[in-house]
Amino acid sequence: MGKKNNGGRGVKKPQMERMLIELFENNPSTAYELKTVYRLLGLSTHPSRMLCMDVLEELCMDDCIKETARNVYQLNAPTTVMTGIFHRKANGKNTFEPADGGEPVLVAERNSLHAMDGDEVKVTMLARRRNHVREAQVTEILTRADKTFVGTLQVNKTYAYLLTEDRTLANDIFIPKANLKKGRTGDKAVVKIVEWPENAKNPIGKVVDILGQTGENTAEMHAILAEYGLPYTYPEQVEKAADRIPDTITDEEVAARTDMRGTTTFTIDPRDAKDFDDAISIRRLKENRWEVGVHIADVSHYVTEGSIIDREALKRATSVYLVDRTIPMLPERLCNYICSLRPDEDKLAYSVIFEMDAKADVRSWKIAHTVIRSNRRFTYEEVQAFLEARHEASEEDYGAPGDGEATPTYEGARPTEDFADELITLNRLAKVLRKRRFENGAVDFDRCEVRFRIDEKGRPLSTYFKVAKDANKLVEEFMLLANRTVAESIGKVAAGKKPKVLPYRIHDTPDPNKLMNLSEFVTKFGYRLKTGGNRADVSKHLNQLLAQVKGRREQNVIEMVTLRAMMKAKYSTCNIGHYGLAFDYYTHFTSPIRRYPDLLVHRLLTKYAQGGRTVSQTKYETLCEHCSEMEQTAALAERASIKYKQVEFMGGHLGETFRGTISGITEFGLYVEVDENKCEGMIPLRDLDDDYYEYDERNYCLRGRRRHHCYNLGDSVEVQVARADLYSKQLDYKLVRPEAAVHTDTPRPAIPVKTAKEKKRKRKNR
Repeated sequence: MGKKNNGGRGVKKPQMERMLIELFENNPSTAYELKTVYRLLGLSTHPSRMLCMDVLEELCMDDCIKETARNVYQLNAPTTVMTGIFHRKANGKNTFEPADGGEPVLVAERNSLHAMDGDEVKVTMLARRRNHVREAQVTEILTRADKTFVGTLQVNKTYAYLLTEDRTLANDIFIPKANLKKGRTGDKAVVKIVEWPENAKNPIGKVVDILGQTGENTAEMHAILAEYGLPYTYPEQVEKAADRIPDTITDEEVAARTDMRGTTTFTIDPRDAKDFDDAISIRRLKENRWEVGVHIADVSHYVTEGSIIDREALKRATSVYLVDRTIPMLPERLCNYICSLRPDEDKLAYSVIFEMDAKADVRSWKIAHTVIRSNRRFTYEEVQAFLEARHEASEEDYGAPGDGEATPTYEGARPTEDFADELITLNRLAKVLRKRRFENGAVDFDRCEVRFRIDEKGRPLSTYFKVAKDANKLVEEFMLLANRTVAESIGKVAAGKKPKVLPYRIHDTPDPNKLMNLSEFVTKFGYRLKTGGNRADVSKHLNQLLAQVKGRREQNVIEMVTLRAMMKAKYSTCNIGHYGLAFDYYTHFTSPIRRYPDLLVHRLLTKYAQGGRTVSQTKYETLCEHCSEMEQTAALAERASIKYKQVEFMGGHLGETFRGTISGITEFGLYVEVDENKCEGMIPLRDLDDDYYEYDERNYCLRGRRRHHCYNLGDSVEVQVARADLYSKQLDYKLVRPEAAVHTDTPRPAIPVKTAKEKKRKRKNR
């Protein structure tokens, strides 16, 4: 096998490779230590052993062999037939995700068997090509994913097509006339693929629903929901079940609860809110001592586990908030009427009641089912105006933008002055709670959000900025306090005891590599970010950075990149704490009208308070995963609706110029966010025709090869609105005066330009 008599002298790399492959293939179940490989191949010289190690490393990288332990090698013989989930990609580089949780495997389009995204498939692993990634071929589609496609119908005399907007499907969907459901050219439609013959270019589908004409606001909003698999109508049988729920509260129910109808209570919500799921009460107990109640709509009293309403709520898992409408988790009769904590009506609540002193220290607390009566419905704008008029607002609130509209109220509402002492006290307590939270390591992510004013047809008329001010923070702090207290009531147990199962809201610490990348990025703007130390130290340094960039032109970009360095919060029964809030225990309890995990928490609190045993962790972890997935899907749909309105709004400003900031850089071009309305569009790389630009991923910039002009994240530029395509939700800008746009504050290393002599010398040396 080896050249034992000369110790491996003269063995070349190809020969060494053949010797090693032969050794492992002839003994597929044997794991060899490195020194055993040397002995079996007769390698005694230092050069031959070094070559052997190099080849072993390459074979490991090519997955031919695997290193089972340090310097222990074995043939890598993966299962040739596997089952799992197929994921279709727009670029044709589809992947197969093994059911056993192994690494994803590439599936070329020619080997996909026309599998659709989410299909359960059986694959055969293909022979590994040298210096190529592993590939698989779909041999059978076991279960089709229940996936639909959204697009615009094109109807001809004998057939029709759906021009789909789904980038994972390269071909349009052919629709026989019998499957058209009376659809016409230009209709927005939802289509399901029923067949894709092996040799056919286009899949065959049937129309599931006609949403309306393309360009019509409701049709477009419903299309966004359908695109993400979210419901846009409520099942009739579920609404009928809600209609049968009585809206009266019996005397027996009141007697079984803590009656707090005599305590001053009010809600504070957005002006267009209808589902008031939280209220706050306050009463003075004695000097510098108050009872503060956080009252949450008792949805679990009306929605019983396993009922038809509960099954639909679980399926949705969350309410979805598009630009111009809310798609509720619960039927309207429940979320806007029976459960909603409307003013001057007796309502059932689940409450966390605190006894607090002037330093906002909680002296005692209790969780109880209550009956309450809200004395007043406030909007955030009303409370903020009151606090500012009384000089109780934070200094930065006075200079922050508002939406510039009157604050609505309702007929018969009591004057704000009737609640002056209560609002001022709650605001002062909230400020102490907030200050303490940041001292303990919470991260301050108060980003400005853009909202649209729209007309009765859904057309965007103008934009305004939504900024979290003291009125918002007042409510936020008491909701955070209630959520944390509920989590601690279950999660904090005596040493040696195991806590009962509860869905927690968890947030992991930032990825160290992402933090390091963030530190390198902000250095280009002249800032420093320390990434060492414990969790509190990292949070402190992040907050210092976010405070330093406030009001600077690079604020938005640095905040955006910092957010990307953070992990996503999610639901889990395995508590690891909440990094962003600096809480060891945290859950969601305060919004059961619009979030299913809160409803789960309410039910478990009731069960455990009655002495019930803990529930199955496996079952509830599955529920947590579903809720986390639906939350992310809803967020994508919400962003898509905002993007659509941005394109629609800027479509009315074609040819106009705006000042903007470079918010993203890719190999395809620059993303620019207009300063006055935050509408983001793209300047395609092909339109930067004053030089040949190359993407420098490490330095987040585009650099001209010839003139060395640089476009960096955070640069201020002037753009012209060039194109607004509602069909693809694509907004394109054109750069105005390129030279004026080049950012030169931060020096960039120039790319060396090779002379003609150097190029000639290099060619000779090849």
